[in-house]
Amino acid sequence: MDTLILSRIQFGANISFHILFPTITIALGWLLVFFRLRYTWTKDEAWMDAYRFWVKVFALSFALGVVSGITMSFQFGTNWPGFMETVGNIAGPLLAYEVMTAFFLEAVFLGIMLFGFRRVPAWAHIGATVLVAFGTTMSAFMILVLNSWMHTPAGFEMIDGVAHPTDWMAIIFNPSMPYRFVHMLLASGLTVAFLVAGLSALRMLMGDKGAEVRATLRAGVVLGAALIPVQILAGDLHGLNTLEHQPAKVAAMEGNWSDTDGHTPLILFGIPDEEARTNHFEIAIPSMASVILKHDPAGAIPALDEFVAEDGTALHPPVSKVFWSFRVMVGTGMAMLALSWGAAFLLWRRRGTDVPLPKPVLLTFGAMTFSGWIATLAGWYTTEIGRQPWLVHGVMTTEQAVADVPAPMVLTTLVAYLAIYAFLIAAYIGVLTYLSRKAAKGEAVRPLTPGAGAAEAEILTENAPKKGSDFGRGAMA
Repeated sequence: MDTLILSRIQFGANISFHILFPTITIALGWLLVFFRLRYTWTKDEAWMDAYRFWVKVFALSFALGVVSGITMSFQFGTNWPGFMETVGNIAGPLLAYEVMTAFFLEAVFLGIMLFGFRRVPAWAHIGATVLVAFGTTMSAFMILVLNSWMHTPAGFEMIDGVAHPTDWMAIIFNPSMPYRFVHMLLASGLTVAFLVAGLSALRMLMGDKGAEVRATLRAGVVLGAALIPVQILAGDLHGLNTLEHQPAKVAAMEGNWSDTDGHTPLILFGIPDEEARTNHFEIAIPSMASVILKHDPAGAIPALDEFVAEDGTALHPPVSKVFWSFRVMVGTGMAMLALSWGAAFLLWRRRGTDVPLPKPVLLTFGAMTFSGWIATLAGWYTTEIGRQPWLVHGVMTTEQAVADVPAPMVLTTLVAYLAIYAFLIAAYIGVLTYLSRKAAKGEAVRPLTPGAGAAEAEILTENAPKKGSDFGRGAMA
């Protein structure tokens, strides 16, 4: 492998690891706001117990997101200097705005969220939670502005090979930004919905039938059932926008090599062959791709054969990767739809019972705890690999931006990254399992007394009753 391929794999590994954690914190911040407000309105201790448990998950996710984000940003200089040399006048300010308007809010007020429940007034604690949640959303907004601009650049001019901004409103609200931003927020909401429902289901399987776990299970199921149809609609609109601005990506997603006459089938299964420029073992629904993309059975959609240079060089993205990642995303979304809607119906039928869902459904939610990660990564790969060979669409290719460094050096750091990330993922999942097991056993985690010094600020466990809303009443007392 040469430097270009290794650098792409390295950046892909970094962004894949990093995106897992903002995908959780974006929506989890707002769910914590909901838990905190429910406690304020009802004075039901179960909601505060839910807040205490999930704020730990938020803090852990935030920490890993920050560390991996810093590592990723270094690669703009080490692996991709051509990117900043060409579009740094636009990318630099957007990244700086993300730090100033978003990261500072999260970092400053996270401490109040974690340790301020008994130390500041209720309004200050609620306000800190709202500001942290707002910070996560603003962080997503600024990053997605830059990412969307790379797909559909606008509001700039090229002078001596360097991009200069001419209209910041056009840059920020570029043609694909609203669709990507909404799609990502909904993806975060679904990731958190299944994370919350999955861990709550596992706690229930461990024997925890307290009010807190029943409340969070219901919140996760209802949130997932409410968001998945909205995400399907947003995905359809995003696809239509992509069809307009990046038709080669859509052709690769659909595996459509040459059909430009309409009535294009939707390929459910197939093995793309880029050398023969065809699909093997196709299973397809006639005309359905035309219905989805053109809302007309006779609608013509782009074909991959339209994106080939005169010398035979392909001007479209790698087909197999885009084709399969798109189907993994959609398949996972369909599984989410079936499970969340079925579980919501059962919750309604079994309301008021200690175990609101049967064991097989709880086991299924446990197995799909991280299904949001799978769908998010698959969608991210569809989007980013589908942009190739462009780094900034129509402005610069990926090859033009890569650093001139020896391939073995990139390979060495790539192996180190992969090893560290594998360890951190295992540790993260292990900590979530540990917290769930402790909560299921009725052991609440709390800090020491408000006056404790830094040397004494260790984590203790205490036995807490498990009945009703008294579960975990002593936590963070």
